[in-house]
Amino acid sequence: MLAQVRIRMPHLHPAQMDVLKSDARFKVLACGRRWGKTRLATVMVVAEALRGKRAWWVAPSYKMGRVGWRLIKRLVKQLPFTCRVREDEHLIEMPTGGEVAVHSADDPDSLRGEGLDFVVLDECAYMKQEAWYEVLRPALADRQGRAMFISTPHGRNWFYRLYHLAREHEHYDAWRFPTSANPFIRPEEISEAERSMPEMAFRQEYLAEFLDDAAGVFRGVSAVVDAGRSQNEPPEPGRQYVAGIDLARLQDFTVIVVFDENGRQVYFDRFNRMSWERQRQIIYEVFRRYHRCPCVIDASGVGDPIYQDLLRMGVVVKPVRFTNVVKEQIIEHLAMLIERGQVRLMDVPVQTEELLNFQYELKPSGRIRLQAPQGLHDDCVVALALAATGIGAQIGYAESPFA
Repeated sequence: MLAQVRIRMPHLHPAQMDVLKSDARFKVLACGRRWGKTRLATVMVVAEALRGKRAWWVAPSYKMGRVGWRLIKRLVKQLPFTCRVREDEHLIEMPTGGEVAVHSADDPDSLRGEGLDFVVLDECAYMKQEAWYEVLRPALADRQGRAMFISTPHGRNWFYRLYHLAREHEHYDAWRFPTSANPFIRPEEISEAERSMPEMAFRQEYLAEFLDDAAGVFRGVSAVVDAGRSQNEPPEPGRQYVAGIDLARLQDFTVIVVFDENGRQVYFDRFNRMSWERQRQIIYEVFRRYHRCPCVIDASGVGDPIYQDLLRMGVVVKPVRFTNVVKEQIIEHLAMLIERGQVRLMDVPVQTEELLNFQYELKPSGRIRLQAPQGLHDDCVVALALAATGIGAQIGYAESPFA
């Protein structure tokens, strides 16, 4: 009975069927938003588990993997037999002996140790390439497993290179579909998005184009990063400095950056799971070290009592109370400075990665928001933006959002 089981699959449109019918071992799918790549991939990963195979769904983070997990469970509920669903492990075991599990690629080393028959790399343009080349690809070797890469483009990174390799390489196949290839999306919805979005964002998110710097907010990042300059630098006599501080306690990170008066970053620190007392002390030490520099701080939420404490300690604090509008203003200001080459940044991989990932996103209301992709951090971006606002007087920023 299990070998002949049938489930009611979501209705697939013609472009999805083309991908489904391909016999390529490795399928690379670059698509616009709402094309249906996630729905198609969940059908394929459940089908593999029903065949008794070990299948994984890998996303850049667990938070981003929740969409796939929900759709997978929805399909499994249609089966005429009971499957064992382990919510805490994001694992479903089939009576056929197959299984499907959802994992995060945030730490690629955590994916080691399993032989696989099939893996879906969801939104892999936002994933570290090591997750595929060093961990998942070897895991497919002994079983001659297959893989499916699905993502909206995000610049010309490793996913871009993989897409072009797949168009020429044996055992690979590649497709690029705009959102309009989904006949269930109304054309007027796409037209409205084109009118309301920045051109670069629309071309990436809806036309699925591989663009330089993607539809990212920050363009020209690589040109302002000083390759190899990763160590904090001591202050110089007579030079002025400003610090930007984004506060966090547990899940996110506190980030402290310092610019000199010429817009050159000279300090970077990032940490989490640290007591407020210790964080205040670190901030005070940075303040003293860099000539009692003003510290621009997010004074919203958890930042407000810390701001008050720092004032009592004698720190020169300039608070910014975030609203969506204020946050977007200071981030756009940082983006302008980067594009014009008016700042020089340290070579810190996590900081550079956050800048490259930060993007325009169209919300259901039609409003454009500037934010990190779901599940990724923006602490470095915010700290840089706060510090850059603090040196605005030297580089032509006329309006200050300071409270």
